Amino acid sequence: MQRTGSIAIYLADYYHARMETASSSSQDILRDVFGYTAFRGEQQAIIDKLLEGENALVLMPTGGGKSLCYQIPALLLDGVSIVVSPLIALMQDQVSALQQLGVSAGCLHSGLSEDEERSTLQQLRGGGLKLIYMAPERLLNPGMLNNLHNLPVALIAIDEAHCVSQWGHDFRPEYTRLTELVEHFPEVPRIALTATAEQHTREDIRKHLRLETAPEFIASFDRPNITYRITERSGYKQALLTFLRQQHAGDAGIVYCLSRRKTDQTAEWLSQQGFEALPYHAGMSGAERAANQRAFINNEGIIMVATIAFGMGIDKPNVRFVAHLDLPKSLEGYYQETGRAGRDGLPASAWMMWGLQDVLTLRRFISESQASDAVRRIEHAKLDAMIGLCETPTCRRQTLLNYFDEQLPEPCGNCDRCLEPVETFDGTELAQKALSCVYRTGQTFGMSHVIDVLLGKETEKTLRFDHQQLSTFGIGDDRSAKAWRRIFRQLINKGYLFANQERFGALQLTAAAKPVLTGLANVLLMSEPKRLPKAGAAKTVELPPDYDPELFERLKQLRLQLAREQNIPPYLIFHDGALRQMAALKPASHAELLSISGVGQVKLENYGELFLQSIHTHRQAAAT
Repeated sequence: MQRTGSIAIYLADYYHARMETASSSSQDILRDVFGYTAFRGEQQAIIDKLLEGENALVLMPTGGGKSLCYQIPALLLDGVSIVVSPLIALMQDQVSALQQLGVSAGCLHSGLSEDEERSTLQQLRGGGLKLIYMAPERLLNPGMLNNLHNLPVALIAIDEAHCVSQWGHDFRPEYTRLTELVEHFPEVPRIALTATAEQHTREDIRKHLRLETAPEFIASFDRPNITYRITERSGYKQALLTFLRQQHAGDAGIVYCLSRRKTDQTAEWLSQQGFEALPYHAGMSGAERAANQRAFINNEGIIMVATIAFGMGIDKPNVRFVAHLDLPKSLEGYYQETGRAGRDGLPASAWMMWGLQDVLTLRRFISESQASDAVRRIEHAKLDAMIGLCETPTCRRQTLLNYFDEQLPEPCGNCDRCLEPVETFDGTELAQKALSCVYRTGQTFGMSHVIDVLLGKETEKTLRFDHQQLSTFGIGDDRSAKAWRRIFRQLINKGYLFANQERFGALQLTAAAKPVLTGLANVLLMSEPKRLPKAGAAKTVELPPDYDPELFERLKQLRLQLAREQNIPPYLIFHDGALRQMAALKPASHAELLSISGVGQVKLENYGELFLQSIHTHRQAAAT
């Protein structure tokens, strides 16, 4: 299908030509190779840093364009660029996408046949690759390092960099060895990239990857096209069925479950209801998992029911929903999993059900784990933050972004709390009791002990520290421990309290607590989760202009046919967004087709005539 000879000549002009400035070079590659007319956010600044030989730490949301930040410099710099990636699926997807653009890229992993690995190594040693993707343990193998030392290495990109940190939600010990790269390639610029990293994780990335002085580029974590909805569990099967039929009939999506058994049962039940649903979990054979993943990626409208074993490395842009039937263990995990929806920027849903049993199960998992006390404290704090998101009476998106140190000035208008506000009440007196008790116990105890003091419980700890003598002892005995936990989580979530994990989760007052304690500020708390009437419609998300739905379906069928001929996912040819633009603008020439976002020179050469002919045929049929 691909005419690789002319493509190689075309790209060679970029690899070896010296343009007037690096900025103009990167702009031209962005347009002509990747098919985009403008950089987003700080992409250009990041690229310029790397081209200047400097390092960078990059935080961008899923679908925010992280890969362009190292792929474009890789095409401009002499030599091969190394991309560290944790999963085979992630490598294969990136390499396939680059090859569709005519870029010489390859990967080395355990899933390759001997012939495939031999061919890739030959290309690498011969200087025929611009990018090579590997897992950290493969990269740091002495034989591989010897190969690379004999080559001009242009750049090292470390993707999913949060894996280096125990604070991160997906810690991988092998990532900590990447500090050795500085010794092996001291002059090579390095870029670390992640979509999920709060402050502690960022500090670990800097320390373990030797990026202490690297400039930090943080894009907004906001995904405004995703509608967030969270509800307490009640008849999850019927609720899921209603959600799918009313909002996402025929759409591709992911349903996450906590256990393998629930995953299998849910996939089977959805299939019985007429959906094309497949399971995915670690209890299946590798061949079964791989087959189901291929089916999900290569076809339209399939629902993958999975444990968290599924998802990283899945770049399918038209996943229209992510549903959680159980509570995730951290906001980092929740953010990354929900971020797999709507990567094309079109409207998508993040829908979750949770219950008290989820909390108990996850706390038991943490307590029974073989991790150190420090790691268990971290995991408990992350779970508390996750529960805080579920229980917040205010905008979900504001709460989620606040966790990642980002402030959203106004409520988003596109979450259930904005669309269907919950009832709140003046909880100033309760907040004063809680904050005062934290203060009088010395700001050195965790939530459970402070609640015991409020309830007036004479436990071993309250007696040992003489806390039964405090003025706050027993002042909250009109409420249950469960009710107080909910109040404390809201106070933490609102920023009046801070759970210091370096001091075993001790609750500490923040500056915002003082005006509450002195009566200068009021606190609204959430009452029972009783819904008020709907407040209004969601804020609109920018969409392509009105398009011809019949032409869109025709183009999707053409895309699917071409994808099956090449055994690749359809979205590697064109994203849905590009097809919608074609169905709206109905380009009639090569120049008009190039104006479509995502259509570059190589894809124009490969597919332009076929798509223009399909549009022309549709025009003629519509005119008759």
